[in-house]
Amino acid sequence: LGGMGIDLKYKHKKNKNRWEPRTQDVYHRMLVKLYRFLARRTDSDFNKTVLKRMCMSNTNRPPISVSQLAVQMNNKNSEQIAVVVGSVLNDPRMLDLPAMKVCALHFSDVARARIVKAGGEAITFDELARRRPTGKNTVLLRGKKNAREVVKHFGAAGVPGSHSKPYVRSKGRKFEKARGRRESRGFKV
Repeated sequence: LGGMGIDLKYKHKKNKNRWEPRTQDVYHRMLVKLYRFLARRTDSDFNKTVLKRMCMSNTNRPPISVSQLAVQMNNKNSEQIAVVVGSVLNDPRMLDLPAMKVCALHFSDVARARIVKAGGEAITFDELARRRPTGKNTVLLRGKKNAREVVKHFGAAGVPGSHSKPYVRSKGRKFEKARGRRESRGFKV
């Protein structure tokens, strides 16, 4: 009975996590190679996290605005670099931007110009790997994942207690305003 073990059903178990990005963009894939090497050869959780996020889908790499970056980097040491595995976008509501060092996969043209004009730096991940190979003195940030319009529609619209936004052709008097919306037409939720 020495050779017997527990009959575990792990034979056909799939690893559901991504280990490479879907994109065929050669530059993105080179960065993945670079961070795969760093994650393996350095004892740094930062590099493992960056690698994992680089392989994520677009939905799981939400953009972040320069205003949110400014809030997160407030009262931080000027040597610290904000790291975003995703896009950095402009926010026209923020009039003056503080000087900050930001590393991201992608910057919108206006966001990059504003960061540089404010006396900051907009760097890429290959440059970050040279400067901070273990991720010391960095702040890893992400955007709000549930800020997408589609999230408002999740759930069942019209159910009592639900605040889901219905998919309606137009928001007028004639569109989904009668039955279920007022007592005089059947019922009101």
